[in-house]
Amino acid sequence: DPDFGSDPWVYWSYSEPGVGVEDGLSGTAVARGRLQSNSLEDVAVIFRQTPKTSGTGHFGSRLAFGPEGKLFVTLGDRRSLGFVQDVDTTIGKVVRINRDGSLPGDNPEFSNGRSALWSLGHRNPQGAAIHPGTGQLWVSEHGPQGGDEINRVVPGGNYGWPVVSYGCNYGEPVGVACQIGGGVHAPDYLEPVSYWIPVSTAPAGISFYTGTEFPEYQGSLFMAALAGKSLWRIELVDGQEVEREALFDNLGERIRDVSEGPEGAIYFLTDSGKVIRYARSATQE
Repeated sequence: DPDFGSDPWVYWSYSEPGVGVEDGLSGTAVARGRLQSNSLEDVAVIFRQTPKTSGTGHFGSRLAFGPEGKLFVTLGDRRSLGFVQDVDTTIGKVVRINRDGSLPGDNPEFSNGRSALWSLGHRNPQGAAIHPGTGQLWVSEHGPQGGDEINRVVPGGNYGWPVVSYGCNYGEPVGVACQIGGGVHAPDYLEPVSYWIPVSTAPAGISFYTGTEFPEYQGSLFMAALAGKSLWRIELVDGQEVEREALFDNLGERIRDVSEGPEGAIYFLTDSGKVIRYARSATQE
């Protein structure tokens, strides 16, 4: 919680199984609890993705607090493509809620009125970070075969999935010719800031760098990569990519998340359970 120092709430998202008529189905849920000593009290579910589905993957889900204290939740498409462009569901969406799960009064209005929805047309966003200058939400998300994206998420924005993608449908030869819907998003959908073709890098956590340990990196976006087994640094100018490079691609490790430490070092987490500290003086596991 942004006010953790005075009121120690902790938030987490998870895969929640259905019960009763939803037995055998599942969906992303968000809960919170107040940390007291070594336990969580007053635990409550504050959000549930709807509908629950039989899909086995693509849950998302990352949490990020905006500068006004509202909670963003990224939600994958659950491999249920028919729901992604449907604003009556929270499949393939980003939602924005108050800390207790209630609805903010300034969320965008869609065709069905005002709800928790902030944006739609997302495939499987597994990274979320707030831009330190603008306060905007940015997400990284998986494409199909190629077409992984970094998006600057605006209220009411539609990012095109599954109608359009720079990636290819599974079972098709990977290349430019097979890009879904022709690849180009505009003008009907919002273009990604960055995308990977023809091979997927499989984005995970993202973090903006603001520290002094690497002054040449200030303003860059770092992105962990799973299939790509690297830590990407994306240099941005006025919110647009001007250069990107893959770091630590010699580790042979799937990288799950990245964060800047209070001293300006960069920390990243591998799927094998390592936390690696990247600093000017030394890199340590």
